[in-house]
Amino acid sequence: MTGTETPADRSPQKEQNQGLARSLFRVSLPRWRGSRYSLSRLFFNFYLLAMGSFVAIAFTADFVISTAQRGITDDYARRFMRGTITLIEDELFRHPRREWQKRIKDIDEKFSYKLGIVERITLDRTLTPSQVTKLDAGDIAIDHDGDIMYHRLGTSSQVLVVGPLASNRNPELTDRMPLELRLRLLTWSLIGVIFAIALWFWIRPIWRDLEALRQTARDLGDGHFDTHTPSARTQLFAPLSDTMNSMAERIRQLLATHRELSCGISHELRTPIARMRFALEMLSETDDHGERERLWAMMEADLDELDQLIDTSLTYARFEREAPEAHFSSVKFAEWLADEVDSVRLLGRRLEVTVDTSRLPENICVDLDRKAMPYALRNLLRNAFKYASQRISVNAELVGNDIHIHVDDDGIGIPPEEREHIFSAFTRLDRSRDRSTGGYGLGLAIARRVLELHGGTATADASPLGGARLTLSWKAHQ
Repeated sequence: MTGTETPADRSPQKEQNQGLARSLFRVSLPRWRGSRYSLSRLFFNFYLLAMGSFVAIAFTADFVISTAQRGITDDYARRFMRGTITLIEDELFRHPRREWQKRIKDIDEKFSYKLGIVERITLDRTLTPSQVTKLDAGDIAIDHDGDIMYHRLGTSSQVLVVGPLASNRNPELTDRMPLELRLRLLTWSLIGVIFAIALWFWIRPIWRDLEALRQTARDLGDGHFDTHTPSARTQLFAPLSDTMNSMAERIRQLLATHRELSCGISHELRTPIARMRFALEMLSETDDHGERERLWAMMEADLDELDQLIDTSLTYARFEREAPEAHFSSVKFAEWLADEVDSVRLLGRRLEVTVDTSRLPENICVDLDRKAMPYALRNLLRNAFKYASQRISVNAELVGNDIHIHVDDDGIGIPPEEREHIFSAFTRLDRSRDRSTGGYGLGLAIARRVLELHGGTATADASPLGGARLTLSWKAHQ
């Protein structure tokens, strides 16, 4: 159908399209409420997830590194404190053992960390077996949890205790958090703030793209297929945005095809149905055997016409709905072309039909779909049979890597302004309903779809014979 819509008709038509869309695409998308789906909530959840993961990884790495470095730290601490401990030990050995407690208190006053002496037996529950082994061997045992060092005084049962090294005697640490803890808190606070700012600027355009896609999905679900998704601000959603736009365009095409087929078929059905109704009325009113036979023949012809209309419409709808997968195979082209023309030659028995393949290379093989391509060629031939006066010429040639099939007739030809339009569905230059030339306006539309499947095209031009030239062209080798 090629008629134009008036402005008054557009609104009902649009409503009809939307109603059709809702029936075909019943989409129920959840309403995104601000309390549940919002930028701030998304940011907060993502921030907690990312920051929590980051902190967990950081603490795990810190634990692994500190564990690996503990041996090195212990060795360094022993070497660093060995001199101090040896001097304290020498000072104690200058006095009798009974005075060690009094002497250690005097020495303790001169250090910023605590000094003391305990009995060896009291440390069995405090230290680990490996620390006890080092202590009994005369080495320095280090308690990392308490930041305390232990050293046995000679062969006696008493042990020198040095620490905790971070003593509260230091006035800078009195009633204050340790410097290390303060530095850690400050560092992690700065990391958290910087990460939050970076995350906000990263997630904000993503949220905007998500909002645009969500709105587009809602519009499509409501039947507004003229909706266009704005260009994505982030490369993350750019492919999805393009895909949704392509989907909307494809849906628009399917709806247009559906509307076109519905209008076209309903229009084409009226004529054969009207003829059949008229024939039935005449059949009931006549007793003449010859007349009844003629009427029965008319109804059978109308039934054949309806059957052909349905078959052709279904074929066109199949090509419009989804492009079938092409199954290419190589054929000896000259023989294939001659056989296909011979298969439909009887439809134009009053016409002179010739096939010319002289401009093709000898024994040339061409890739084509053996099922679809004959359909396109036969539609071009049937069109030529309808309008040719006496002669039809089918010739083929190879131009570069493209194969061309020309179907020429000596009929009335096609006006230049109509040569592209005739490949649209339900388009006919001859509007009559005569069975010989009326047709349905689908054959050439199907032929073009077949050629698009082959990566080629179907075109119309003036014929050297004086009529129309219809041409199929595609790559000879896929």
